[in-house]
Amino acid sequence: MSNTTHWASIWGNAMSIAENRPERYARHITLRYPIRVPFDGTALRLTFDNYTGTEPVTLAKTTLLAGETFLPVTFDGQRAVTIGAGRNVTCDPVEVALHAGDTVFVSFYLADFTLMRSVVFTCGKLSGGCYANGDETETLRLDVNTSRATKLNYFLSNVSILTARENRTVICYGDSITAQDWPDDLQLRCARDGFGHTAIIRRAASGTRILREYSCLTYESYGLMGSRRFGHEIPTDGADAVIIQQGINDIIHPVGEDVNIFRPMSDLPTAAELIGGLKNYIAQAREMGLRVYVGTLLPMGGWRTDAAFRQALRHDFNDFIRTTELIDGCIDFDAALRDSERPDWFLPEYDSGDHLHPSKRGYERMAQEVPAALLW
Repeated sequence: MSNTTHWASIWGNAMSIAENRPERYARHITLRYPIRVPFDGTALRLTFDNYTGTEPVTLAKTTLLAGETFLPVTFDGQRAVTIGAGRNVTCDPVEVALHAGDTVFVSFYLADFTLMRSVVFTCGKLSGGCYANGDETETLRLDVNTSRATKLNYFLSNVSILTARENRTVICYGDSITAQDWPDDLQLRCARDGFGHTAIIRRAASGTRILREYSCLTYESYGLMGSRRFGHEIPTDGADAVIIQQGINDIIHPVGEDVNIFRPMSDLPTAAELIGGLKNYIAQAREMGLRVYVGTLLPMGGWRTDAAFRQALRHDFNDFIRTTELIDGCIDFDAALRDSERPDWFLPEYDSGDHLHPSKRGYERMAQEVPAALLW
């Protein structure tokens, strides 16, 4: 690496906790994920993370497919690597000429019984992967009879490229709304609108809250609280900015023990507590040298736990985001997607139908709301 190049992340995910099922172990399978390259580079590094795992995980073989050429991936010169519970590993640099718009594929083989616990769900135009029976790490085209698409991202948490210093990374941090389409839509906007020096990566996990997490088996798959997520996920090669959009689950989850013993009303934060959690994020991001943008919480009118007191809490939180001088900018997703005649509700075309998550058009609108000044 010279003074004119550096490592910059071009693909990333959070690591959350898998839904607990009896079939949570897997063996003799290959996982494959496509990685879109936003700018030119000369090498790749892959990070695999077992952050939420409680047992070691062994990757028996890992490959990188560029064009129609399979390149071996090694870890300290070895093909196999074991990742301890709660640990992560980064591979040796894989030298390969890459160009903006290329797609490469990361494949890794799990030979022995493996606890499939460190995982996150994502979806969007650039998201997804597949799994296949057996060792298919060097199979060019997977057989449709023995493979299947998946939106679950296991273990692979980051891909970085050795690239010119002018190229950089923006992190999108949040919950299920950010785990879905808008970060992919934003990456496509960068390619379309001339922001070719910017990679957009996602650090998001469904159901997560800023201030609380579930410890019961029923809800454990909702992942980690902010104090266990932010410091682990945000340090990222080449990143100079983060967009934070989180807090709605803190507001909507508590329903009272008479309704659900795992979701007491005591979990409902005050506006000051929720703002305090956000301030903690901001302080950590500043310590990492990042610019900080925060997105307002989206409308939730019609959601199954919608209530006036929850809306009031959302408004107080959004008012802080709109007025605070602690951040570099507010991205007012709420104003962009709400119905002007019923401002606590989505505009119908932006509602997925559950009154909490945007539609495909809603996510595209979110991507358009990110200011150009952040993408240069």
